[in-house]
Amino acid sequence: MKKLVGRKDLALALTLAWMGMIFYLSHQPASQSSELSGSFVDMLFIFMSFMPVSIYEEAVHFFIRKSAHFSAYFILGILVLHTLKLFFTLRYSVILLAFIISLMYAITDEFHQTFIPGRSGELRDVLVDSAGSFTGIMTYLLCLILYNKLGGLDR
Repeated sequence: MKKLVGRKDLALALTLAWMGMIFYLSHQPASQSSELSGSFVDMLFIFMSFMPVSIYEEAVHFFIRKSAHFSAYFILGILVLHTLKLFFTLRYSVILLAFIISLMYAITDEFHQTFIPGRSGELRDVLVDSAGSFTGIMTYLLCLILYNKLGGLDR
């Protein structure tokens, strides 16, 4: 029983830590946030300079920023569902609750950004975040189904 409680504590701590990381990144002023994504764009353009392709820099910058949103909430969806699964029997209501928690966090995160210099809350970002959470939750469920069909790690 002690081991199960420890797993619950760890899962909850990881979920809250990930939420904290999202909050931290959202709390950066626009200049710092742009600098971070700009460094990824610069690395990508160095790589792309070896290819006979021309790319519109602003489109790449947009794609990287939205991919970061999607990926952060993809992971959040997985963590939230896994944590809830440790506390409750996995049912549709628990899956829905995981999505609602992720969605509400995305909404509050965008609202939080309205108070940060140079940042704004965007409905589009909430939609990207929600798509990431939904995809993470569905990926977790698919992996769980495959894991159970294969008989766990015993095979």
